[in-house]
Amino acid sequence: MNYTLGQLRVFLKIAQTMSITKAADELHLTQPAVSIQLKNFQQQFDVPLIEIVNKKLYVTDFGKEIARSAEKILDEVHAINFRMHAHRGQLTGKLKLSVVSTGKYVAPYFVADFITSNPGIELLMDVTNKAQVVASLEKNEVDFSLVSVLPDKLRVEKVELMPNKLFVVGNGQQRFRKTPHDKSIFGSIPLIYREQGSGTRHVMEKYVLRNNLPVIKKMELTSNETVKQAVIAGLGYSIMPLIGIKNELENGQLQIIPVKGFPIKSNWYLIWLKGKPLSPVATAYLNYIKAEKDEVIAKRFGWCERY
Repeated sequence: MNYTLGQLRVFLKIAQTMSITKAADELHLTQPAVSIQLKNFQQQFDVPLIEIVNKKLYVTDFGKEIARSAEKILDEVHAINFRMHAHRGQLTGKLKLSVVSTGKYVAPYFVADFITSNPGIELLMDVTNKAQVVASLEKNEVDFSLVSVLPDKLRVEKVELMPNKLFVVGNGQQRFRKTPHDKSIFGSIPLIYREQGSGTRHVMEKYVLRNNLPVIKKMELTSNETVKQAVIAGLGYSIMPLIGIKNELENGQLQIIPVKGFPIKSNWYLIWLKGKPLSPVATAYLNYIKAEKDEVIAKRFGWCERY
């Protein structure tokens, strides 16, 4: 046997996600690179690790055994690394974050310098919709969550990070006047919604009901990126967070449609369970956020003030 830690890591992720494409995304590798690693790993065994049936990937019983062993080996490697950093007097451990889907445009900038300055810390970040983020927080599976809508039924502590603005958005080919439209415009522009459980949808629906807007619901899609591409393609309009459409606004693929009462304003928050004992890593991160958030905002998000 001559397998590498990289091959173990790749195969474990494939077994967890049941997909080469998803494994590549989560490992930040290309799909061909993951496929090559899998092929090289498989060549060291006479028994198949996976099977492809009707284009769907299945892990064999033998593959599941190997995946369990791979997880134990990688856990031991992490433990060795943590002990090495601890011996040097460095902060070690895992920082676990759950982030709402549109928060992926925000969260990396609020962790990058902290992780770079503390190489003994492993970052585990799960990006999903608001309902699942709140569920992971309630189950005490994470240290912190990043949300734009505070949970109703959980007692949490919070740090306000930065403003969140939502605008009415259309593709760059449509012509709209520059003076603000009144709410009657919603009777003529079909809206694309996010899925149930999305924080963006929650804010959008709350605003629509409060202002009795005459909306036409065009379709429902399951990610901010999918909504963005649908709007660019001319399939409809949407109410979207500014933070996720910077490039498309700058290159003319999207435009903000001026409407009275917009933008809808909320805030991004870092939250954690009230009364939760924080680990040394989580405590250090919270102190970092409180001390450095203003500098991160000025450096990375100053462009938001133009809108």
